[in-house]
Amino acid sequence: MRINTPQLFDRRSFLKNSALAFAAATVGSGVLVACGSGDSGSSGGGSGGGNEKVTYLSILPLETLSLAPELLGVAGGYFAKHGLDVELQATKGSAQAIQTLLSGVGLVTRIGQIDLMAAVTKANQPLVNIGTLNRTTMLRFVYSKKNHPIEKPEDMVGKTMGVPSEGGTSDNVVSLVLANAGIDPGKVKRQVVGLTPGTFNLVEQGRIVGYVVSTDTANILKAQNPDVGVFEPAEWVKADSQVYATTKSALQEKGETIRKFMAGLRDAVAAMVADESLDETIKVLRSKYSFSTLNDDNIAKQSLQMARESWLGDEGPDKLLVTNEERWAAGYKELADAGMVPGGADPKPWFDNSFLPNA
Repeated sequence: MRINTPQLFDRRSFLKNSALAFAAATVGSGVLVACGSGDSGSSGGGSGGGNEKVTYLSILPLETLSLAPELLGVAGGYFAKHGLDVELQATKGSAQAIQTLLSGVGLVTRIGQIDLMAAVTKANQPLVNIGTLNRTTMLRFVYSKKNHPIEKPEDMVGKTMGVPSEGGTSDNVVSLVLANAGIDPGKVKRQVVGLTPGTFNLVEQGRIVGYVVSTDTANILKAQNPDVGVFEPAEWVKADSQVYATTKSALQEKGETIRKFMAGLRDAVAAMVADESLDETIKVLRSKYSFSTLNDDNIAKQSLQMARESWLGDEGPDKLLVTNEERWAAGYKELADAGMVPGGADPKPWFDNSFLPNA
């Protein structure tokens, strides 16, 4: 079951029923899943014991290597080392993650720079970026080579692109690619589809021209089907960094907990960066999780290597998770120039590096 959610929400109307609605969605849809460092089978996570419980809201399904830092943080005991029992809770994309974060049900989420800046400038939502993970977009557009290749933005005009949620990161990246190419984003229709490799059947049937996936899904699709082509939006988009976001009130009320979360997260990311072969990383992840892209050695390593390059960028390992002020501002200018957010604001107050280790 798919749930279409608008891009932004009115906070007052949402807060009243958020917790109940979120719980009902978790039980009723069969899609939202949770896991914590206290689960049996955790590698190094311990029993959770007296550790403080924290809910992390994922805009991604939990069965993807795009979530590797968070998954390793749990499986490798990195959060537990800092006294946290972290529960990973899947949501139906960035829009739902933002509304749930605002409700206080979750403490931290990871969303696109586009999503955060749109929420702050368009709806005056009190969100703050507390760390940048991916410095380049990790999204890919998959298409059929024989049916309709997507080699440039113009190839999508008049067609329908599949996205996992309406108004979410993937949808916004499609719009930004088109806008930066001088194309009205309205000339490409969107259809909400699943993120799985099986969705490629819709492309083969001609019902959609392509759809937006994570790098590991793109890699496994290419390995399974020679007809799969991949369009990389990074050439056209600079503002799609992925950032960890929380609310201003959470920073005031739960600042120390957030510091612990970011410390555990940085430890997990640093461990993957240091693990050149990625053998130990994959071993630890498999001790707790099992899904197609993780279980294939070649796909897992290829996907994690690509992610690692995006985490590092040209900043170096000593700058892991640190938001670069100049690039943050350049991303805002790109979005404003494309008409996706209002211009004329100062984006500096929208991020805060001080909750990172050694900041």
